[in-house]
Amino acid sequence: MAGNKPGSSADEVTIVPTGCCHDCGGRCVLKAHVKDGRIIRFEGDTGEEPQIRACLRGRAYRQRVYHPDRLKYPLRRIGERGEGRFERISWDEATDIVASELKRIKEAYGNASILFAGGAGNQGMLHGPGPVARMLHQFGGYTRFWGIASYEGALFASMATYGTIRTGNSRDDLFNSKLVIMWGWNPANTIWDPETSLTLAKVREKGIRIVAVDPRYTDSVATFAHQWIPIRPGTDTAVLIAMAHVIISENLHDQAYLDKYTTGFDRYKDYVLGREDGVPKTPAWASAISSVPVETIISLAREYATAKPAALIAGWGPARAALGEQYSRAANVLTAITGNIGVSGGYASGFMRAYSSRERSGGGGERTGNPVERGFPPRKNSLYKLRGGTNPNSARIHSSKVYDAILRGRAGGYPADLKMAYVVASNFLNQQQNTNRGIQAFKALEFIVVHEQFLTPTAKFGDIVLPVNTFMERSDIAPPWLGSPYYIYLNKAIDSLHESKTDLEISALISKKLGLSYPMGDIPEEDILRGIAGSRNDISDFEAMKRDGVLKIKLPEPTVSFKEQIRDPEQHPFPTLSGKIELYCEHIAEMNNPEVPPVPMFLKHPESYDAPLAAKYPLQLLTTHYKTRAHSTWHNVPWMREIAPHSAWINPEDAKVRGIGDGDLIDVYNERGRIRIKAKVTERIMPGVVNVSQGAWFDPNEEGVDLGGCANVLTNDEHSPGGAFHMNSVLVQVERFSGAGREKP
Repeated sequence: MAGNKPGSSADEVTIVPTGCCHDCGGRCVLKAHVKDGRIIRFEGDTGEEPQIRACLRGRAYRQRVYHPDRLKYPLRRIGERGEGRFERISWDEATDIVASELKRIKEAYGNASILFAGGAGNQGMLHGPGPVARMLHQFGGYTRFWGIASYEGALFASMATYGTIRTGNSRDDLFNSKLVIMWGWNPANTIWDPETSLTLAKVREKGIRIVAVDPRYTDSVATFAHQWIPIRPGTDTAVLIAMAHVIISENLHDQAYLDKYTTGFDRYKDYVLGREDGVPKTPAWASAISSVPVETIISLAREYATAKPAALIAGWGPARAALGEQYSRAANVLTAITGNIGVSGGYASGFMRAYSSRERSGGGGERTGNPVERGFPPRKNSLYKLRGGTNPNSARIHSSKVYDAILRGRAGGYPADLKMAYVVASNFLNQQQNTNRGIQAFKALEFIVVHEQFLTPTAKFGDIVLPVNTFMERSDIAPPWLGSPYYIYLNKAIDSLHESKTDLEISALISKKLGLSYPMGDIPEEDILRGIAGSRNDISDFEAMKRDGVLKIKLPEPTVSFKEQIRDPEQHPFPTLSGKIELYCEHIAEMNNPEVPPVPMFLKHPESYDAPLAAKYPLQLLTTHYKTRAHSTWHNVPWMREIAPHSAWINPEDAKVRGIGDGDLIDVYNERGRIRIKAKVTERIMPGVVNVSQGAWFDPNEEGVDLGGCANVLTNDEHSPGGAFHMNSVLVQVERFSGAGREKP
């Protein structure tokens, strides 16, 4: 469906139904208007409701496709790693080098020395990391990481509480709620399925009260909420537990519900009331920790417990922090003690994948797994007895520890000595914590190959960089991001620009030179997609999906997670080990790890707001998602940079004592690094907190100061026992930059 039909006039415009499929919180319909083989504009979804309309990022996709900095042909590094000096080579030469290095490293060190760094830059079901993983699997295997920065803490908590990641209710069920609490959740920017913002607007119009808990006065707070409750970062767990104290002390909990559907309430109650440690978790206790007033905690607790049904939507942001599993667990437990799980208008907080497409029975066949991982025991602190969630194989390395694993290997307790990295759909150095340590690690590798569309900070460290095409230059199927029942069919709109290829085509070329049988490389793209669609139990009409560019699945009623478990617990137990909602998790208790208690607890860590380190670095850093980027994608698109320039949010009180004015260049720094960025002085962020949204491209000057404003220069490459990343647990200092030198606009 690419371009004009043969024989058509040069003035004819072909409209190609396609879509956008990055890791932004949505999968959206785009209609590419193509003239003479070139996209001239995009149109959004004009079909039946719900309309899956693209945001400003998708609307700007033409600037990505035709960006002058697109990688045009394979590159070989000729300068130092990170210097960005390359020479053009042919595809034949490039694939020869990659195949030769793969063979050399396998023979010298074994397959475990090959790190496969596949990321989320492409969310299609065919293209992206998948083809490369299949090639490396056939080659004998590879080392991969576990842990996803976005949600690992929430995922662990969902598995521990419910035994599954499929939680929450569909957006249309919010109309049945009496109260909606948005906790650390900013869907106006992060999308969370394309219809979320429109639904919340209609919920407010209906008169349903919305409360937002967040350190920032976000666009979502400004647009949807009736009340904003600012909260000190990292203290959300304390407030949730204090709300439980109010509810239990005032006998507002649903005891009959707890007796029938849950286990461990008495153990949690003992902790909340202080019987276990002598410290009652009262609103006064939480207020001193969180800065949320006592009266506000009491009022919110009473309102949530009595406004039945009520939806507590606990976003992932506060779980993207040290010990973030405890926040998600505390939210999950609060939804249980109020009886809001499995009921219309309620909400089971957690991973929040209310609707989830499934493969047809037997469609996937036996999955033997990566050969390198065979025979390894389950990872310590994993919920290995439960099916689903994160693979617990101990051959995998948590992605926040990849740099440490490269530098220390088996001598440092890791399962492999890593010698090369194969990077696909990932700006790894930019998006993982502690970028400066990542540079040390990548410089220590013997070989790096990167599939990319631009010379990103990560691609600059590649030995071979292979140009990959965009969504507009290939066909694919995109599943919904979290919970909406639809699929996008991304019809190829134009031919591949320059010498770019799909990840599938690249894998086929390299496989041939490795002497591997790679049958997918010989199957037409549409036939593969037809097979993928055929394996899903909710894609009933492939041809209609391809023709329209979207398949909207009509459900008879809103999706309510655990509805069957609540209606008939005998026939439909929860998929936990106990068959019930676990407020006290025996599986966690077996770990015997004080940082992963069997009931959710408020715990502190080395970069808490009141840790000793705060004397030197007194401000807490948030690294939130930005509305003009999907992680680091779109950072270099001019329209996006013009709409909302990258800046550091700082409260006027903090700015004043440091002599900082709005628009001044400031340095944000700690012991891991220093970034230089413009200040946005605003009361939309609470005192003591600074926000530098993640995704801006790392761009160091000669002194090592990052002028790009990459938040991960400052973040800590650690993780919590359950896998939560420390992205929002960072202490920093800020000072006004008054010196001369190269500055970023």
